[in-house]
Amino acid sequence: MLILSKTARVLPKPSRRRLYEYVRGFHFHPGKACPHRAVLGIETSCDDTAAAVVDETGNILGEAIHSQTEVHLKTGGIIPPVAQQLHRENIQRIVQEALSASRVPPGELAAVATTTMPGLALSLGVGLSFSLQLVGQWKKPFIPIHHMEAHALTIRLTDRVEFPFLVLLISGGHCLLALVRSVSDFLLLGKSLDIAPGDMLDKVARRLALAKHPECAAMSGGRAIEHLAKRGNRLHFDLTPPMHRAKNCDFSFSGLQHVIDRIVTRKEREEGLEPGQVLSSAPDIAAAAQHAIACHLAKRTHRALLFCQQRGLLPPSNAALVVSGGVASNFYIRKALEIVADATQCALLCPPPRLCTDNGVMIAWNGIERLRAGVGILYDAEGVRYEPRCPLGVDISKEVGEAAIKVPRLKMKI
Repeated sequence: MLILSKTARVLPKPSRRRLYEYVRGFHFHPGKACPHRAVLGIETSCDDTAAAVVDETGNILGEAIHSQTEVHLKTGGIIPPVAQQLHRENIQRIVQEALSASRVPPGELAAVATTTMPGLALSLGVGLSFSLQLVGQWKKPFIPIHHMEAHALTIRLTDRVEFPFLVLLISGGHCLLALVRSVSDFLLLGKSLDIAPGDMLDKVARRLALAKHPECAAMSGGRAIEHLAKRGNRLHFDLTPPMHRAKNCDFSFSGLQHVIDRIVTRKEREEGLEPGQVLSSAPDIAAAAQHAIACHLAKRTHRALLFCQQRGLLPPSNAALVVSGGVASNFYIRKALEIVADATQCALLCPPPRLCTDNGVMIAWNGIERLRAGVGILYDAEGVRYEPRCPLGVDISKEVGEAAIKVPRLKMKI
């Protein structure tokens, strides 16, 4: 029995009964026997319903995803009960599509892996309840997955990366630096003290009313900022990256967001516009915001690399900096981190953009990693709970701050 949190929840019995009916309604195409162990991965930690089947050689045998982006753009943000209902409506179809595409019969699956931490409680609950029905029906092992661990290990699906390596995880809900020493051994070097970079980008996009911009109407906030910034001049606004005097690897974005809010308010007055109307200076503000975020991420990552190198935590040669999570899809931010990697003689590695955002492939792959390592596999899943808040690894951020490593200044010519 595994209890992950005192505050954890499962779906009420009526919901579990409906899921049981879903499971009974599955239909599968007959397929050939799978020559390698394969895992079904299910992801519902936030607003995307995703599933995939991946085998131990890294072959993606089948995958499917349902995005809720369009719905949440209309409401101005993710509303947890709405996300929960959309997960409920789509999870059975998405899992069946992934399984059908893989042509792997449920009886030949090695395990079912599902995100159980961290994330939106209502969303996590849908994925967990559905998965427990599956493993109960199919008599399969269950592998609970830490969402950020899955993001960190995705790179080992696409590239030959050996442990240890440094990972920067940046998304709409998370921002952290960690040393990955094995499949289940992480040292946390720094994390966001307030909001995540993706959340900040979304808030800036909403303040700039980019949903009303003809070029950005169908884009998420982060994508809209990146798109608009390409034709903006960041030098028109002087934004100082946050925490520039703090000699640690923590992050902060809320102060920067408030500064940008004040700039937008001032420009609205200057242009005679009401809040909610698109500024002519929006591209310049987007460019300045994106550059400040990129510089902040780059400096903290630079210090983390220097700390790991000085302490002998990374190999002296062929060290790897891995960047993953939804914000890792931003190519401007990748360029800033490439400058840092070059300065520290590290290889910069990023999963393909489609594997940076939330997806079922990374969950299935994390299941494969744990299956091979023989850790975290449950043969009796009764009592498993989800955990909306869950730290990653052992926190040594205080030790990093005490080292007070001075970071050489780099020219961020992007």
